Amino acid sequence: MKPLSGNFRTSYKDKHFIIAIDGPAASGKSTAAYLLAKKMGFIYLDTGAMYRAITWMALNENADLENEKSLSNLAKKINIKIYPLEDHPGVKVYVDEKDISSLIRSPLVNKWVSVVSKISGVRKAMVEMQRKIARERSVVAEGRDIGTVVFPNADVKIFLVASLEERAKRRWKEFQEKGISCSLEEVKKNLEARDKLDRERNISPLRKAEDALVVDNTHLGIFETLDRILNVVKDKIGIEKNDL
Repeated sequence: MKPLSGNFRTSYKDKHFIIAIDGPAASGKSTAAYLLAKKMGFIYLDTGAMYRAITWMALNENADLENEKSLSNLAKKINIKIYPLEDHPGVKVYVDEKDISSLIRSPLVNKWVSVVSKISGVRKAMVEMQRKIARERSVVAEGRDIGTVVFPNADVKIFLVASLEERAKRRWKEFQEKGISCSLEEVKKNLEARDKLDRERNISPLRKAEDALVVDNTHLGIFETLDRILNVVKDKIGIEKNDL
C-alpha cells in the first residue's frame, strides 16, 4: 500500500502518527479518512474493505457463514491488498491478484459483512494485518473498532456519526451511481440491521472510545466534515495553522 501525496512539511511526515476514525456504516468514515490521509501524506487504511473482502471470498467459495472455524481459517490465508485511488475517494481491493473493488460493495456482501466480521478468528486475523501496516507508516484508519480495539493508543480518535435517514440516503445514492438496484427502504432496513449487529456483537462491538471526539456530519458536506476533523487533528498533535 502506498501513501497518498499531501502537503505537510517533511518534519511532520517523518513522525509516526495513528489517526482513528470510527462510526456506523455510511457515516462518511471512508471519504473523510481518505481525504485526511491525502492531506497529511499518510496511508489510508480502509479496514471495512478488508472485512468486505473476506466476506466476498466466503460467499464466492460457498463457505458456511455459520461455521466460525472455517471462516477463521479462511481469514488466516486470504491475501488482501488495498491501494487508495489517486483521483477520488475510495480504494482498489485485490484478493489473490483479482480486482474485487466493485464486488465487495454489493447488497449481498452488505447483508453478510457484519455476520462474518463478528467472528473472533476473523477479527484477530484482520487486526494483525492492520497493526502491521501501521507499524510501517503513519496511518489514517477507519472502521468500527479502530479507536477501541485495533489502535487504543491512537494519537487522535474521531467518532463520526450521522442520522439513520441521512446514512440511508447516502448509501442508496451510492448504489444508484453504481447501477445496483434497490429501494431506499431496503437500504435503511439493512443499515438498521447492521447497526444492531455491530453494537451488540460480543467481539469488538461498535462503541465510542472514551477519549474520542464525536463529529456529527448529518448536515455537513464532505469538505465541511474534513475541516472539522482537521481542526481536531491540529489541536491533538500540535500542528500549526500554517503547516496545513
